[in-house]
Amino acid sequence: MSRRCLAQQWFMRFLAKLRLMPKPTPLKASPRSLSGLLPFLMPYRGRIGLALAFLVLAATATLAFPLALRSLIDAGLVQSDKGAQMMALRQHFVALFAVAVALGLFSAARFYMVSWLGERVTADLRNAVYTHVLQQSPEFFETTQTGEVLSRLSADTTLVQTVVGSSLSMGLRNTVMGIGALGMLIWTNPYVMLQVLTLLVLVIVPSLWFGRRVRKLSRASQDRVADSSAIAAEVLNAIPVVQSYTAEERESARFNASTDSAFETAVKRTRARSVLVAFIIIATSAALLWGLYQGTQAVIAGRISAGDLGQTVLYVIILASAFAILGEVYGDLLRAAGATERLMELLKSQSPITSPSNPALAPVQLDGSAIKFEDIRFNYPSRPTQAALTDFSLEVKPGQTVALVGPSGAGKSTVFQLLLRFYDPGAGQIVLDGVATRDLSLHDLRQRIGIVPQDAVIFSSSALENIRYGRPEASDAEVKAAAQAAFADEFINALPQGYDTFLGERGVRISGGQRQRIAIARAMLKNPPLLLLDEATSALDAESERMVQAALESAMRGRTTLVIAHRLATVIKADHIVVLDHGRLVEQGTHAELVAYGGVYAGLAALQFNA
Repeated sequence: MSRRCLAQQWFMRFLAKLRLMPKPTPLKASPRSLSGLLPFLMPYRGRIGLALAFLVLAATATLAFPLALRSLIDAGLVQSDKGAQMMALRQHFVALFAVAVALGLFSAARFYMVSWLGERVTADLRNAVYTHVLQQSPEFFETTQTGEVLSRLSADTTLVQTVVGSSLSMGLRNTVMGIGALGMLIWTNPYVMLQVLTLLVLVIVPSLWFGRRVRKLSRASQDRVADSSAIAAEVLNAIPVVQSYTAEERESARFNASTDSAFETAVKRTRARSVLVAFIIIATSAALLWGLYQGTQAVIAGRISAGDLGQTVLYVIILASAFAILGEVYGDLLRAAGATERLMELLKSQSPITSPSNPALAPVQLDGSAIKFEDIRFNYPSRPTQAALTDFSLEVKPGQTVALVGPSGAGKSTVFQLLLRFYDPGAGQIVLDGVATRDLSLHDLRQRIGIVPQDAVIFSSSALENIRYGRPEASDAEVKAAAQAAFADEFINALPQGYDTFLGERGVRISGGQRQRIAIARAMLKNPPLLLLDEATSALDAESERMVQAALESAMRGRTTLVIAHRLATVIKADHIVVLDHGRLVEQGTHAELVAYGGVYAGLAALQFNA
């Protein structure tokens, strides 16, 4: 089982525990909120253990440095024989440099391990949030802005990355070092003997040169994260289409691939930073050793006294820097705690639309699906006092074309959303091929339905891949056959690279009529028994409407079709016309019957055809 699956299992167990506990309302973020990250950390217990081991070893090496210095001063300078003294000094300096090398290597290993953990946990967290949001019903997006979701995917997860990959490690390391330095000062020197007179000399030029590479890799890492956010923005803005084509898993896989690319780039950046950290620590320690070497020469010459000078100075530096860094770390922890709370809120949100635990199997229909709406009543969650549909009943036979007409806000689009189970009705039920839609799995239900929306959604890829979205396993020949049936083959072949032409974000490189024909080809490639057409020609010019109408007539053959149309000329040939007004079915029949009846439909027809 993959570590990502383990992370999801840990998270589900964590949620189960949360549901048994009262939900406090914190006044502000607390570091305790970071406990929400535990399910994402547990699969990497081994790496966490290694990181802690390197942390302790690095802290121990840091605390050992002043002791080695004291040994140098107290033991290496008391030899009366000059030759023996020089040999002892060399041995002590070799020991000091060995401590410095150990400190640099352990620190670099600790930095690499915790940074790897930060990047991996952040990638897992982004994937989990994104996959979870894709499963939410449109009700979720009525109250949650897409921009807010994207902000949590990017900004909040970046804060979490800072904590897991840096701040927690720095906090633990400086806590150990601060406590150790304080203890050693109390033990060896209860008062501050001397002020530190020597400043450490850093090797600046190599650090700056290598730092440029680290910055370039950091910029590349952020670009890869931006790519992931772009994919998320595109798909979340087209969530009804994604769900109607049951593409949630595919989109999750595409997003996972993008975040994995960002992770690999970040690992390169981390590796470079690890080398930089090792260089700085070793170079700084070497500079310190050189300064102390000069100090020992001064002691030999009798200009200053020997003793615990070096040890005391270093412990004071360690203690002061530890407290300074801990203050910064606590601020980072508070910021990340707030970000974690917001991410956990997303992950704990539950969609009211789910597949049943034991879904029923609907029979395969060769000549279209049979649909029955039985006494449907429905209110949108955002408008609980305003009924979208009231006592709506309708029976559609296999292969029939039924048109839904009526003024704006009459409930036409609501019928489609209930049929796709984006929402469930408050009363009544919808039966598809003899099985209630509530009893079907969401995947099976939506696989049986194709939809051509009013505003055709075109993804940022080629014409070929846009049509293949309807059935990912389809061959190139099947895609082109669907395009020919939708009267899209001619204009696609005229594009610069034919079917491989990149269509731009939301299809900006092609016209509205061409976008609509690609959407029709996509639905035809899916080959569903039930086709939903949502005002597919309302925004087109006369020439484009003629081509799209011909494509629609081709798509409707052999399928049950529900059509929403404001232009009554497009539905005159429908087998049955249903007139909705204020959420109620007020008239139904053929065009001729409804015109003769003289009701709402006759009034709409008179306005349009007389005009």
